[in-house]
Amino acid sequence: MNTKNKYPLVSVIIPHYNGMDILSECLDSISKSTYSNIEIIVVDNNSADDSVQQLKEKYPSIKLLESAENLGFAGGCNLGVSHSSGKYCVILNNDTIHQPNWIEPLVEMMESDDNISSVQPKILNYYNHDKFDYAGGSGGFMDYLVFPFARGRIFDTVETDNGQYDDAREIFWASGTAFITRTEIFQNIGGFDEDLFAHFEEIDYHWKCHLMGYNVWVQPKSVIYHKCGATLSDTSSFKTYLNHRNSILLLLTNYSGWRGFWLSIPRMALEGISFLKELFTGRFSHAFAHVRAKSWLVFHPQIILKRRKLVNSLRKLTDEELKKKLYQKSVVLDYFLRKRKSLCQNFHKYSD
Repeated sequence: MNTKNKYPLVSVIIPHYNGMDILSECLDSISKSTYSNIEIIVVDNNSADDSVQQLKEKYPSIKLLESAENLGFAGGCNLGVSHSSGKYCVILNNDTIHQPNWIEPLVEMMESDDNISSVQPKILNYYNHDKFDYAGGSGGFMDYLVFPFARGRIFDTVETDNGQYDDAREIFWASGTAFITRTEIFQNIGGFDEDLFAHFEEIDYHWKCHLMGYNVWVQPKSVIYHKCGATLSDTSSFKTYLNHRNSILLLLTNYSGWRGFWLSIPRMALEGISFLKELFTGRFSHAFAHVRAKSWLVFHPQIILKRRKLVNSLRKLTDEELKKKLYQKSVVLDYFLRKRKSLCQNFHKYSD
């Protein structure tokens, strides 16, 4: 299929740090894509191995950007987009492989509606193709206290893919594992917030997209497979630190007025329970990660103020107008106390 004349240029942005075997599998998979009008940009975040040398030798056709420092996922993506030429950018993890026709459905949906900022593919587990991937499933949602979940995954419950989420529909956030977005919107927003470094940057980005009046969708006709945790393991206390710090930072800055500060009260109560759980189960480094996360927030008020100023400058929708896109109950209480393991089966009722 000759897509070069039919579809616009797509820039595939892949931030990378060490692990050339993982990246090679990803690049080899992309080379089999039936969408030919693409450019591949790999941002090397100052890898300590021989990734740069191997990339130059084995993949001379890609655009390689070498950073002098580790910019994290957020900074790496921003650098890549700043050097891109495509109408659309695909943000992509280096630990993914893809069905050959994965790009076409994403572009077709973007082309169908100028009010769509981003589209996510269906993300399945690399090691078990029958299971959804932890990082995004078939489209992400979020409760009002900024706890994310996805179609096919809520906390540690990951569903088998039986086609139950094969419908294209509007979602709240598209997974940073893989999504396509309009380059112009990404640049207008200022890209990912590099203060986040990694984790929650895609939720933050798409929250801003919603506030600007755009919509975010999932298109399950596009399918990729992800090695969840290949870059940063779930056992990493640094991952715990980033997740909790960044989630609360979004709560304090992406709501308008005092709403985020009032909502931080019940959120901090749940944070306290999580801290005690880590402490009493002997995961001391993870308990300390909670302390580090809250300490960082206390000692960085300038970042909170900077983020609030940016969000307010982008805002076109009020929190009340955006309310219908958020889960208006606590996903934590629904999951752990009410034992609801699949909130997304009838998601048209989720805010009732």
